Amino acid sequence: MASALGAVDWEDLRKQARHLENEIDAKLVAFSKLGVNASSRHVTADEVPLLDEEHVFDNMALEIETLLSKLLTVNDKMSELQPNGAAMLHTMQRHKEILKDYKLEFNKIRNNFAARKDREDLLGNVRKEIDNYKSASGLNRREMYLKENQHLHNSERLINDQISIAMESKDHLMTQRHTFKRIQTRFNDISNRFPAVNSLLQRINLRKRRDSLILGVIVGFCTFLILLYAFH
Repeated sequence: MASALGAVDWEDLRKQARHLENEIDAKLVAFSKLGVNASSRHVTADEVPLLDEEHVFDNMALEIETLLSKLLTVNDKMSELQPNGAAMLHTMQRHKEILKDYKLEFNKIRNNFAARKDREDLLGNVRKEIDNYKSASGLNRREMYLKENQHLHNSERLINDQISIAMESKDHLMTQRHTFKRIQTRFNDISNRFPAVNSLLQRINLRKRRDSLILGVIVGFCTFLILLYAFH
């Protein structure tokens, strides 16, 4: 009797396991397609999706997790039964392997979707920043042109100031040059006059010597006459 009840339980559990496995398999196929579509679709600002695909993806993930949990419970119940042969033991092991494969496939799809979503969010943020930058550039383009024009005006004014300073320096140097030329001319004139002055001084000195000599001769002659007169 216990063997008959065990056989009935085994068959019932096998039916439940197969039903859950078929349902999970179908859900995983749809889940995989939904994950690809949801992560690869680019929604522009003018498009409004009828359904929130990310919300649908999360709901389907929750349904699959529930089915996987039910299949795990069925497998645990089958493991509690005493296997009556190698075929039954192999079937139990096979259901466990199927459950393991479903879990791996489910986690793979969910992780891929999360990675794609993160990548799309990153690209979306970058695209948004680029659009904002372009918008800001378009709005500030006139201000940039005005600033550039102001910079050019300031540069032109500085260049004109430098040219004016250079011209004033040139005029000042020219004035100094003329002054130095006049001084040099005066020096040349004085140098040219020096020989005449020297010659005049020499003639004056010669006359002074001559006059002194004549005076000395006269004084000596007079002294001689006085002495001669005194002794005679």
